[in-house]
Amino acid sequence: MEPLEELKAFLRFQSISTQPEHAPDLTSCAEWLRNKLMAIGLNAKVHATSGSPVVVASTPRDPAKRTVLIYGHYDVQPPDPLQGWTTPPFEPRVEAGRIYARGAADNKGQILAHILGVAETLGEKGSLPVNVIFLIEGEEEIGSPNLADFLRAHKEDLACDLVAISDTAMAPGNQPALTYALRGIAAMELLVRGPARDLHSGLFGGAVANPATVLARLLASLHDAEGRVLIPGFYDAVRPLEPWERDAAADLEKASGGDAAIKELAGVSELVGEKGFTTIERIGARPTAEVNGIGGGYQGEGTKTVLPKEAFAKLTFRLVADQDPEVILTAAEEYLRSQTPPGVLLEVVTGHSGDAYQSDPHSPDGLAARKALAGAFGAEPLLLRDGGSIPILATLKEILGVDSYLLGLANPDSRIHSPDENMLIENFLGGIRMNRILLEELGKAG
Repeated sequence: MEPLEELKAFLRFQSISTQPEHAPDLTSCAEWLRNKLMAIGLNAKVHATSGSPVVVASTPRDPAKRTVLIYGHYDVQPPDPLQGWTTPPFEPRVEAGRIYARGAADNKGQILAHILGVAETLGEKGSLPVNVIFLIEGEEEIGSPNLADFLRAHKEDLACDLVAISDTAMAPGNQPALTYALRGIAAMELLVRGPARDLHSGLFGGAVANPATVLARLLASLHDAEGRVLIPGFYDAVRPLEPWERDAAADLEKASGGDAAIKELAGVSELVGEKGFTTIERIGARPTAEVNGIGGGYQGEGTKTVLPKEAFAKLTFRLVADQDPEVILTAAEEYLRSQTPPGVLLEVVTGHSGDAYQSDPHSPDGLAARKALAGAFGAEPLLLRDGGSIPILATLKEILGVDSYLLGLANPDSRIHSPDENMLIENFLGGIRMNRILLEELGKAG
């Protein structure tokens, strides 16, 4: 089967990990992966967990060779809103050099490129320059709740020299990039409770604290006028940028079109953020406090003059290397409680969290990864700090004791998590070439 047809088959599985009704689809997708990995000559098994299955496949272990673990995930985000899709999200569509479907870039197209790269090398040469282990999970989109326990239980079988991951993007302009750092995350929900029920705003306004107004003030208190987070101690553990990192950010800005390109990609007319840093630096190298959702009171058409009994907000803090999510969540709660006026009750619920991750792009394996990207895409890769989070990276480091290298294949305009998610076919095919070069270079790097 041609690579593009194999990708279409992979994309048809509605492997949505956030929705329990799709558990059978996740199981079927895991079985499809196992069969594919066995067909190319690997030993493969589907491992049950208390959630979605984990697929592990490997070549016979040769002690004379280095071992590379390739991580990916087969679960996808829900496709909502469905009306935003040009064609159904699980019926792959090829148009103008792209393939459109949920999971095309995140992460099915990227992990399948690695699988097909291994398949091509085995088909031509009969062996690989390194031992390879594929670890492909079905719960990445819900925070990988079962993967840490799985890693501990199978630590010996998964022992490796490094981890290779393609679950990030190319640089703006679809230029190759090695992502050497990702931000961590800490989530929090706020609920401001006031009166026992919604009240008439004419009869009680000005006499009873309005939870919506209090919440707005709490959220506004998170930042000063220059974009700095005001939570005490928020920046205490932040690792300063090295000179080479600022140079790499400047190179990325020049190559990608800088602020103008970011504005176009985001669909905004102005950019904002912490003073003293470029936009590229703020996105990848500085921590943030963001409001992800807010609500309370009447939401229907027209006016309803009520003073709402409660209001809520959902927050996430994007963190950088050396910041501890639990420390940040504790400091944030203490600060927000100190800003809460009398007359309301503030309830705080902490959500999922994950540490930031940083590797060395100048290490022998980092240089091998850069050679693979350059060889596959015909240009020297830029060094990128990604603003997103892959919490499992810190877990892989903690349990397996090795570094991870992030070789992104998704085009920057792939619309990951949005309608009409897509992947450039040239990136998918380039990823197959990249895998072949990567394994060859990593075999030399040891």
